[in-house]
Amino acid sequence: MKILPFARLLRLPNVFTAFADILLGTLVAGSWAICAGASLALVAASGCLYLAGMVWNDFFDYEEDKRDRPFRPLPSGQITRSTARWLGIVLLLGGLIFAGMAGIRNDGWNAWPLSIAVVLVGAILVYDAWLKRTPVGPIVMGSCRLLNVLLGLSLAAVADVPWLLRWHLAAIVGTYITGITWFARQEAGKSDSLQLKAAAAVMAIALALAVAAPLHRTPGQVTVAYPYLIVLFVILLAPAVIRAIRKPVPTHVQAAVKFSILGLIVLDAILASAFVGTWSAMILILLPPALLLGKWVYST
Repeated sequence: MKILPFARLLRLPNVFTAFADILLGTLVAGSWAICAGASLALVAASGCLYLAGMVWNDFFDYEEDKRDRPFRPLPSGQITRSTARWLGIVLLLGGLIFAGMAGIRNDGWNAWPLSIAVVLVGAILVYDAWLKRTPVGPIVMGSCRLLNVLLGLSLAAVADVPWLLRWHLAAIVGTYITGITWFARQEAGKSDSLQLKAAAAVMAIALALAVAAPLHRTPGQVTVAYPYLIVLFVILLAPAVIRAIRKPVPTHVQAAVKFSILGLIVLDAILASAFVGTWSAMILILLPPALLLGKWVYST
């Protein structure tokens, strides 16, 4: 069995961004100090569900990929549709099992991780099978990421992490991914510059929401560097996005999308820094393997 076709089917570099969402949630929730095992189970659940989404994406896109992207693992025959179907099912079940395990506590069972995972499975399948090419497609994809962040926060008591904070953090990531998904909609051909500008504006809204994240903390608890980290992130991200808008050819758009997706790891680390300080740097550990794998495996 060849590993590379499966790595390409799974968009393996991108799974580290799903891990980053969970690390953001578990760090803010303080879950690692409470139960490292449950936190690891959430990471595993998120990874399985994300990879399942990638498999079902290509499974449902089979006819289109035969026409437009025949080099991909399924239309090229490197992996059969039957194998992909079973892999997708196993990964979805694995995600639900790990989410259920994360809820196991000494004093009972926390149903929130599994409940959120069930909703996430539904959102993944609805997006991949029906809504991907509709106007609400990017919003549904953003909702998947929103749910992923909520999954990372699911072990915390509401008294420790209020719902307003949970939804704020989840909305930042969800809005950012909505913008990226919109940006990537026509990446196989020449994209519409106006659509790219609108998608970039959605990403900018997400970053504006990120600036407001420290409002949930007591003044003086957040490092003064926080807003400057957001500005630095914009400076790093903007050139690729602007280049794609000015010349919306596939190579530029796909490069901007890949840069933006992997940039989520950095954004998650910045968001976490407002709540846990330098501990947020542990999220950045995910960046090197994502970049390394990205040399051989496409992200879009």
